[in-house]
Amino acid sequence: MMRNVVVVPYDANWPEAFAAEARELRRALQSVALGIHHIGSTSVPGLAAKSVIDILLVAASHARLDASDAAMVALGYEPRSEFGIAGRRFFVKGGDDHRTHHVHAFEPGHREIAKHVDFRDYLRAKPHEAQRYGALKLELARRFPTDIEAYMDGKAALIAELQQRAVRWRPSG
Repeated sequence: MMRNVVVVPYDANWPEAFAAEARELRRALQSVALGIHHIGSTSVPGLAAKSVIDILLVAASHARLDASDAAMVALGYEPRSEFGIAGRRFFVKGGDDHRTHHVHAFEPGHREIAKHVDFRDYLRAKPHEAQRYGALKLELARRFPTDIEAYMDGKAALIAELQQRAVRWRPSG
């Protein structure tokens, strides 16, 4: 899939962009949304990122979330079903050319929830690791400016390494 890959320096406005979208999601989804978390690179201060806000939504159930597709569409999201991850519902805002937000929705207890939150928290606590990850992303975006698959493939090994470290590091309690 060919899609422009633009990685930019950290933007201090990303946390507020997340907070504003989270308010809209809470309003639209009401009791369906049990938790809403800012994840991904835009959630880590100082980390270079594609300027897309990743949101982890803990949904009461997939059935209730699926029944709320119209509310998500009204907010500008396109439902994309599981999109390669079993047990996820994935929504994209802004289409392929001008993406602004992703929503990754899981039911409570799904292993992907801790995986994403642990990864975020680890990078927040370990700025040197975030810097290493950011440098790789900038290099890959330079090398593959129109090939999102090559960009993603290039990050895979470091992401797996950092995720393993995040699990071992995970604060207790």
